Amino acid sequence: MAVTAQLVKKLRDKTGAGMLDCKKALVETDGDIDKAVDYLREKGIAKAAKKADRIAAEGLCNVITDGNKAVLYELNSETDFVAKNDEFLTLIDTVGNAILTSDATNLDEALEVKIDGKSIADVVVEATAKIGEKLTLRRVYVITKSDDMTFGAYSHMGGKIVSLTVLENGDEETARDISMHVAAINPRYLDQNQISDEVIAHEREVLRNEALNEGKPENIVDKMVEGRLNKFLKEICLVNQPFVKDQDMTVEKYLASKNAKIVSFVRLEVGEGIEKRQEDFANEVKSQMNG
Repeated sequence: MAVTAQLVKKLRDKTGAGMLDCKKALVETDGDIDKAVDYLREKGIAKAAKKADRIAAEGLCNVITDGNKAVLYELNSETDFVAKNDEFLTLIDTVGNAILTSDATNLDEALEVKIDGKSIADVVVEATAKIGEKLTLRRVYVITKSDDMTFGAYSHMGGKIVSLTVLENGDEETARDISMHVAAINPRYLDQNQISDEVIAHEREVLRNEALNEGKPENIVDKMVEGRLNKFLKEICLVNQPFVKDQDMTVEKYLASKNAKIVSFVRLEVGEGIEKRQEDFANEVKSQMNG
């Protein structure tokens, strides 16, 4: 596979490594970007993949609850100007409440929900024509709980990040504190039971090669790898993370002090996974003035 400048840039954005190192890694891995990330980590050039390639699109996320039901969703726009527009803000509220009071359980079903006789899909298309920017309802999560459980919802920066936590026992304030932590720290898993054997095996292999490339003696490498692996697993699991409002205790210990247990969590951040169109705003304005 040809190693293009675009591929080199993508790897550089993911890892923060230099252009030459990225090019060499891609050559060594036949252009496989995931293998190239591992190659750079093993060489000690990139300690972990950064998320810089996940450039945020604009828009807002929202989380609303009613009794034992909650909805988290994302409505995207092309610019941040539109995301602050009153029409957009009204639309995001209207869409969310329609989903909440419907039987929809996912995005496809949500798009078919009716608002004044029109499907949400059509309502969004009409809003696109009216506002003048493409709008997209991209993600919808519907969460239900039992009466003995508690919701905690949190919205950061007006909806750039939203999160929801479900607790057994505990109160709404405790659940919201955990949602605030989830929004800030972005854990990948609830606990280690959710991590697949494949993920652990892959990380162990990367850490082993990294240690060997650091010149560590073979007889201590395995012990080092297990120590680093345990540290990695604790960092990505919610219950093992230092609680954001009290770094002296883990999330699990904080919950225990409140006689509560976490059941699940969801976190949405605007634009996750979307490649945002790169624009030179100054030149755009200049071209319009000259046109």
